[in-house]
Amino acid sequence: MDTLIFKNIDEFKTMLDQKLPVGNWYTVTQQMINDFANATLDKQWIHVDEVRAKTESPFKTTVAHGFMSVSMISKLLEELFSIQSLKMGLNYGLNKVRFPNPVPVNSQLRMISKVISIEELKNNGIKVTFSCTIEIKGQDKPACVAEFLAAFFE
Repeated sequence: MDTLIFKNIDEFKTMLDQKLPVGNWYTVTQQMINDFANATLDKQWIHVDEVRAKTESPFKTTVAHGFMSVSMISKLLEELFSIQSLKMGLNYGLNKVRFPNPVPVNSQLRMISKVISIEELKNNGIKVTFSCTIEIKGQDKPACVAEFLAAFFE
């Protein structure tokens, strides 16, 4: 995957209504799931108890937290493009978040994204809304579908 490079915000604005490059695949390991469980204090057995999940879960394995997949959006987007003039970027929020499919441990995920709106902000900034779909390799339904909002400042 080739990361798109923009010199500045004005150049990035040409991406309005455009798709970003398709992201690289990332494997969701049990260690990642355990780390997320520890960070969020959400240690439900379906996420962290491999033995119990094997026998009691309908998925026959542990699955990642839905919020884990949505929290990966920032990192996955970061790899799709870069704006060289930026001094700071901030997560601004989320719209219409859904988790249509569980993410079994060792699944591979990647980002499909499009820039759907760009609004001016004070202090030489913009608020960008991205349409984001986190695909699961080999699955028809994605792990996560969301509108992700970010603020970028020069």
